[in-house]
Amino acid sequence: PELSEEPPAEMVKMTKSKTFQAYLPNCHRTYSCIHCRAHLANHDELISKASVNITSLFLSRVNVGCGPAEERVLLTGLHAVADIYCENCKTTLGWKYEHAFESSQKYKEGKFIIELAHMIKDNGWE
Repeated sequence: PELSEEPPAEMVKMTKSKTFQAYLPNCHRTYSCIHCRAHLANHDELISKASVNITSLFLSRVNVGCGPAEERVLLTGLHAVADIYCENCKTTLGWKYEHAFESSQKYKEGKFIIELAHMIKDNGWE
């Protein structure tokens, strides 16, 4: 029998797909995971630094997964929040505000808190 260069279909091994990681544009100052350096947020998306520079509130993020929501009493009242984690290294980074029960806190809904202990500044910080 002749030797074939391609293995028969039943012998082809399936490979695991790669984990997708988004990269933010180099022209912007960014924040990255301090543990694995995956990009997390663009500085332009920063809304405020809160809690005596322990956390930062962002409009959006990349490379971040979200767990299930649960109710928690925070310094600013009762909120439904979900823990967020780095998709690359699985470190818990902070939380996402799913629902604010007090009207003065509604602006936080859909936004993300990343604890400063878990991020590093990248790209163009002086």
